[in-house]
Amino acid sequence: MKIIDTEIEGLKILEPKVFTDARGYFFESYSKRWFDENVADTEFVQDNESCSSFGVIRGLHFQRPPFCQAKLVRCVKGAVLDVAVDIRKGSPTYGKHVAVELSEANHRQFFIPHGFAHGFAVLSDTAIFQYKCDNYYHPEADGGISILDPTLGIDWHIDPANAILSEKDTKHPNLKDFLTPFEI
Repeated sequence: MKIIDTEIEGLKILEPKVFTDARGYFFESYSKRWFDENVADTEFVQDNESCSSFGVIRGLHFQRPPFCQAKLVRCVKGAVLDVAVDIRKGSPTYGKHVAVELSEANHRQFFIPHGFAHGFAVLSDTAIFQYKCDNYYHPEADGGISILDPTLGIDWHIDPANAILSEKDTKHPNLKDFLTPFEI
């Protein structure tokens, strides 16, 4: 597995070694031992999967302390633009983001530690998206930042005016109106 560091410390892109032959392909998508030694000592406790159509944008989500979630995400069918925004108060990269295309073709994964808001835009007709989380879902700890916040400067590769959003995702505040519970 190849690790690609990003411009924000802690956010990592993982690129597996894929073995192909006439039968198809094989790759190791996760090894706890390798992950703990090379990325972060993380105990994943919950796996989630979503299926979405072109134009859907989900996010930007997080869980407040003490129920923060680190995530290891990947797209197993189709393609998405995956985005993580630094929401750690006092961070030199506060409000900055990293965007990476994850797809069934590139098999990349994206590790997002605590203190980041996360979302993705579906770029293909359909996308099946999977993520491992290091904490269980706690609805009372739900939080979000608006995907439409112009100060974030995110190019979703989809016109946000035509994006398909959940009602909940249309109500998240802009970053300037967000009182971050994440201190560094």
